[in-house]
Amino acid sequence: MATATANRPVQRIVILGGGFAGVHTARCLERRLKHQPDVELVLVNQENYLVFQPLLAEVVSGNIGLLDTVNPIRRMLKRTRLYVREIDGINLDEQTVTLTPGFRPRPDVLHYDHLVLALGNVTDFRGIPGLPEHALPFKTLADAVCLRNHLLHALEEASIETDPDVRASLLTFVIAGGGFSGVEVAAEMNDFLRRIAGEYRQIDPAAIRVILVHTGDQVLHRELGAELSKYATNVLRKRGVELILGHRLTAASRDAAILDDGRRILTRTLVSTVPSSPNPLIDALQVPKQRGRPLVDRYLSLNGHAHVWALGDCALVPMAGEGEFCPPTAQHAIRQATTVAQNIAAKLKGEPLSEFSFQGLGKMGSLGHRCAVAELFNRFRFSGFVAWLMWRTVYWWKLPGAARKARVGIAWFLDLIMPPDTVELKIHPAGGVAQAHFEAGEIIFRQGDLGDALYIILNGEVDVIIESEDTSHVVAVLTAGDYFGELALLNDHHRSATIQCKTPVDVLTMHRADFAALTTNLPELKKSFQHPDRENASPLPH
Repeated sequence: MATATANRPVQRIVILGGGFAGVHTARCLERRLKHQPDVELVLVNQENYLVFQPLLAEVVSGNIGLLDTVNPIRRMLKRTRLYVREIDGINLDEQTVTLTPGFRPRPDVLHYDHLVLALGNVTDFRGIPGLPEHALPFKTLADAVCLRNHLLHALEEASIETDPDVRASLLTFVIAGGGFSGVEVAAEMNDFLRRIAGEYRQIDPAAIRVILVHTGDQVLHRELGAELSKYATNVLRKRGVELILGHRLTAASRDAAILDDGRRILTRTLVSTVPSSPNPLIDALQVPKQRGRPLVDRYLSLNGHAHVWALGDCALVPMAGEGEFCPPTAQHAIRQATTVAQNIAAKLKGEPLSEFSFQGLGKMGSLGHRCAVAELFNRFRFSGFVAWLMWRTVYWWKLPGAARKARVGIAWFLDLIMPPDTVELKIHPAGGVAQAHFEAGEIIFRQGDLGDALYIILNGEVDVIIESEDTSHVVAVLTAGDYFGELALLNDHHRSATIQCKTPVDVLTMHRADFAALTTNLPELKKSFQHPDRENASPLPH
């Protein structure tokens, strides 16, 4: 961590987000400020790695390994301090960022001199009934791994299913969205499923249906010109992908995808690549926005906040001289990161700022099976095998690190001569309710801690302790069947007392997110937690 010099305090630059925009901003700042020890760089991200998004679809098909698309952030950033945490809130007036707790239930509050918003966007399932519950998103490495496992599980189940209707639904795979993400994942799924179907003797490869639903009359009609869009549409059809064009998804259930014309496609696999929405943290900021994204000036400074910068998918960045805004692509995010780093360094040194100016180099998308489309400088168009070679060459070259390039290159070579693996990884998230054990004398939580869970005592006794500046005293003893911690969750309070085990104790714990889901959907349950005896009982901890 940087320390202040005799004449100048430490300047802390906090970067929120570990995607292309955030990581490249930090890398540029490390180079530009390497001789300034009075500057501290901080990056906050939920994961300790950067995902190379353009190759994520190849994880689904197994063309590359599960970890071949990720790079450890600590290895890329030698000077930046990394916080692997979620962000609880941003206060622009007080210049603070609050992070959620780690192992200790106490939030971290980071004060900043410069703040970089590179939070990207999130999958938006709002407005379509059933989509949050039944659709598989495709945005992160975890999504790609889950989708690959789900595809293999569907084939395993179909191979032993005796009901023909259920088997047909298991072998029907629906993708919603015909942009680059939807087309690439549909193409990779189609290649992968048909390539491995021969390993399942009970499955007829001809029974596999991969269906892409898109609102336009051609796929990629917003991203590419008419010629390449038509080419991509025809290639997908020839490869066996069923295209439902001019329609959209209006609802989803456990067993079906429902379209706007009333059609029900019976399926157990629905992948949604619907448009993303701004990060909720961006939504909460009281700043000028358009299309839900904050507006920045030509220097990428947030309007009205000279020490706050925004870039990448979460910001609306003007294109130089065009009256339009930058598309949410990696090539734009990386150039924006360079400009932000230049301007922060210039601010620290009292130098003039630089304007962002980048028109884009082109667009490329894979269609699977050694075929792609490419448009360079809005003038040169390529398709087929040549475009596929260009696509792989460009993205291989852009992979961070020589080791990652070597791994991906070897994986691509092996894919040419060997069949893909069909191993299904049994990875399941932890349940909403967990059991925990504490020994006598242990503290379950302390007064002032963040309310993060509800506790129900299975056996044993705990002391409820109120602490003041000089003293502490036991105000109640809770035993089997008692519960505590609910009011802090309901009212968003910190803990009002310390809980210490009097004897060995076993408890059930429910995380705040699961507790919120229950009390939101079961009003009577919420009322039972809010009854006056509990609300007014000062000895009971919140």
